[in-house]
Amino acid sequence: MKKKLLLITMLLLLGCGTTIFAQEPPHPGGNPSDPGSGAPGPVGGGAPVGSGFVMLLVLGAGYGATKIISLRNTEQK
Repeated sequence: MKKKLLLITMLLLLGCGTTIFAQEPPHPGGNPSDPGSGAPGPVGGGAPVGSGFVMLLVLGAGYGATKIISLRNTEQK
């Protein structure tokens, strides 16, 4: 019974995932590089991209260190 329920759930999720799409964001209009055109600002809004990558590296290093420490503790026992 569990296998049938899991199969039905997976088929529904896969089937609905291809038919449901989000709407596109509205076009901001104007030329972003021309300050007098009425555009909202530079494309991307000046969001910092690098800090997310650094955070991902730090979390990955922490996870790896935790795994190494736990592996050493199990080998000593």
